[in-house]
Amino acid sequence: MTDFLTFQTFITPTLLIIMYYIGAVLIPIFSWFFLHWIKKVYKTEIETYTPFKKTFIGSTTFFLCFFSLEILWRVIFEFFIAYFDIHDALMKLT
Repeated sequence: MTDFLTFQTFITPTLLIIMYYIGAVLIPIFSWFFLHWIKKVYKTEIETYTPFKKTFIGSTTFFLCFFSLEILWRVIFEFFIAYFDIHDALMKLT
């Protein structure tokens, strides 16, 4: 408990993993709302498209947003976890 109170032990690596999974679940929801926002903003332009083109553009936008955000989310958290692993390794050297 003393290590925790004096910041010798980090709780962040455990919290990072929890936050990663929360974000990984929320990203598809965000992507879905982003797709609907785009449809609302470009409503007049989208109405001129054929049903196939609307579906293709909508699904492509959703999947590009989804995969890009998931990869970015993963890279960010891998960086933070690597940072704390480096810190732990350096602390073992001292």
